[in-house]
This record gives sequence, C-alpha cells and structure tokens, in this order.
Amino acid sequence: MRTVKISIIVKNFLVFMVRHKTKPADKSEDLLNTYNDLILYNDEINTFDSVIESLVEVCGHDFEQAEQCALIAHFKGRCAVKSGSYEELKGMSEELTLRRLTVAVE
Repeated sequence: MRTVKISIIVKNFLVFMVRHKTKPADKSEDLLNTYNDLILYNDEINTFDSVIESLVEVCGHDFEQAEQCALIAHFKGRCAVKSGSYEELKGMSEELTLRRLTVAVE
C-alpha cells in the first residue's frame, strides 16, 4: 500500500499542500494486506452471455451488474469486477481463467 504524507506549508498567507509519496517496503506483503481489484479484460473470444453467466456464477453478481461489467470491459477494454483481499480474488481469478476469460488481480 502506498503511503502518502501530506505537509502543509504556510508562506505569505498562502497555504500549500505538498504530497510526499513513499513506496511500500514489500510488494508481496502489500498485495496480501490491502484490497485489490479483479480486472476483467475485453477479448474477442467470449460472448456477452458467457461473460455475464461467468460473473454471476463466480463473482456472485446479479444479472444487471454482470451485464454492466461486460459492457464496460467491451467499450473501455477493462473493468474492475470485484474488490477484496488477494486471497479472495485469486480463487475467482483462477475460475474465470478456466472459463477462458482474461482477468488479473491488481
């Protein structure tokens, strides 16, 4: 998880906020301890119906939510279909990959 330190600087009655970014010490620990997104990527292989069915069965979406995710992925190239811990999303990612969907945990 990236930590952001914010400093407030007052100069001549003007207030400036400065962000200082710090990098995480261990990226693998960062993945395990924070919330991640399960990203669905657009492809030319799967039909809308098969994508929607997979999102309903694997991710627990209702039909409308799955349909919206499929449309967003189609038009924008990718869609965050689920958020959660890395362990939770890893199983969903593996199942969706078995169904020939292109997904990643980010």
